[in-house]
Amino acid sequence: MYGKKVKGIARTTFIIDPQGKVAHVFNNVKAEGHAEEVLEYLKTTSAA
Repeated sequence: MYGKKVKGIARTTFIIDPQGKVAHVFNNVKAEGHAEEVLEYLKTTSAA
């Protein structure tokens, strides 16, 4: 930040498929509304 190193938190969500492999990664997520985003993703991918 402004040329300086800072410590922070990077939230990441991983979707794991039934075979145990990473199917999708959500990077830099915000807690607010994220659960709905994940549910929508799961609904659309399971329908395919």
